[in-house]
Amino acid sequence: MRLILKPIWFLNLVAYFLYDLLASSIQVAWDVLTPTHRSEPKLIRIPLDAKSNMEITATANLISLTPGTLSLDVSEDRDYLLVHAMFGAQDPEATKRDLKDGIERRVLRVFR
Repeated sequence: MRLILKPIWFLNLVAYFLYDLLASSIQVAWDVLTPTHRSEPKLIRIPLDAKSNMEITATANLISLTPGTLSLDVSEDRDYLLVHAMFGAQDPEATKRDLKDGIERRVLRVFR
């Protein structure tokens, strides 16, 4: 059954990433093009459920490919991912939740 669901989960990851890419691009472009800047950058430590190198790499890279976020470092014990979020200071907990429930959860479903 899992073998049948893997392609579906992969397509779900791709669709979510493309949606997130479009929404983030619009948000960043709007902030750059309008006279008032709403960006409030913040470094956020995101606890990782991903444990393998492949899971962590995929999660970090997809986060970095999304405009407005950049993966900076993984803790030595591989428990946290340090992310710079362009709009992270507005609601750090929501940003953390969005990244965990969005990208990371979908990456884990594909790789596990």
